[in-house]
Amino acid sequence: MQTLKEKDKHFIWHPYTSLLAAPDPILIVKGEGLYLIDEKEKRYIDAISSWWVTLHGHAHPYIAERIYRQALQLEQVIFAGFTHPPAIELAERLINVLPGSFSKIFYSDNGSTATEVAVKMALQFWWNNAGGENSTKRNKILAFRNSYHGDTFGAMSVSERSVFTLAFREKLFDVVFIDTPETENLEVLKSRISGCGDEIAAFIYEPLVQGAGGMKMHEPTLLNELLHTCQQHEIICIADEVMTGFGRTGVLFASEQMEIKPDIICLSKGLTGGTMALGVTACTNKIVAAFRSEDKLKTFFHGHSFTANPIACTAALASLELLQSKACTESIEKISASHFKFAKQLQHHPAVKNARCCGTILAFEYNAGDDHYLNDISRSVTAHMLQKGIFIRPLGNTVYIMPPYCISAAEIQKVYSEIIHFIDG
Repeated sequence: MQTLKEKDKHFIWHPYTSLLAAPDPILIVKGEGLYLIDEKEKRYIDAISSWWVTLHGHAHPYIAERIYRQALQLEQVIFAGFTHPPAIELAERLINVLPGSFSKIFYSDNGSTATEVAVKMALQFWWNNAGGENSTKRNKILAFRNSYHGDTFGAMSVSERSVFTLAFREKLFDVVFIDTPETENLEVLKSRISGCGDEIAAFIYEPLVQGAGGMKMHEPTLLNELLHTCQQHEIICIADEVMTGFGRTGVLFASEQMEIKPDIICLSKGLTGGTMALGVTACTNKIVAAFRSEDKLKTFFHGHSFTANPIACTAALASLELLQSKACTESIEKISASHFKFAKQLQHHPAVKNARCCGTILAFEYNAGDDHYLNDISRSVTAHMLQKGIFIRPLGNTVYIMPPYCISAAEIQKVYSEIIHFIDG
């Protein structure tokens, strides 16, 4: 009889994983707070929040109870022509806490679809305002180099051309890519935006931290200057806060740290505390106005079978309640302060390059080979840490920590100590 691991290898195709070279996956049978527990009852600190989604820890009893009660009440209903209380309440709660003047919530089911919706909204905004004519000049998207916005085709198109998109490069639509203001003179960037501003429909950006592109960080003041330039040219600003939202940068949303707020904001990952798949694209009344028309051709023709799933919306409401508690706010502050102190320590280590942190996110490059996603040192780092009961998954030689907010001071110090043990060789 086949073991579960053997069945996994036979039947399952895992994401971002070679079908030949990858080690056998670890069979996780339980989650408990900060920990993942395998079939042999070994416990692993989940130091990256299971791909950045788990805010409050695994199997949180409050979220689980809310999901259970909702599942007994209403598990799913088509969201065209129907609505339900969890979707309405969540939309109201989000609009009240989002940074800026948002007026509508559009639901989808993950981060890629949230950004896909945003790009389509922005392009159709200009199409609608041009009377449905294809002659509108506003048909290009502006994006940062090293960006990552998802794996659907629109989301890939507005992402950096990389190993993630190589096989599809000729099928992606053209995008105007610019450097972040940390790597290019700000005035040069502003001039380039001004030079093609009347052709740009929207600027999509990951505020403060570029996640899958290597945890690259940029200053809010410089980003604010770019956003101001975009605003002067009436370019729609789309903040991809799929990863940075819900406390990751030390505040509820990274966009709070800029004076210029986005016209559209994309959310997922931590939205439900990591328990359910759910995406949100929020937009201001400026965007909504272009679709509020008796002309049915100006309708936003987009939707998903599980749009605004009641159980997922309920999980998001429960997670948001926990996130806004005093205990969670204090935990975020403690993690941020701890990361800042550890980053200072790492800056003096000869095996480390560019130690940095932003809120609860800490990252550095391990000085071994070239800086890129396919650097094999990631396997060595992961293997060492798993032996020590810690799970991290570097982006090539970029090592990062992004723990759930329930991590204790002792547990985070254990993660730091094992990182030091590895890089000391």
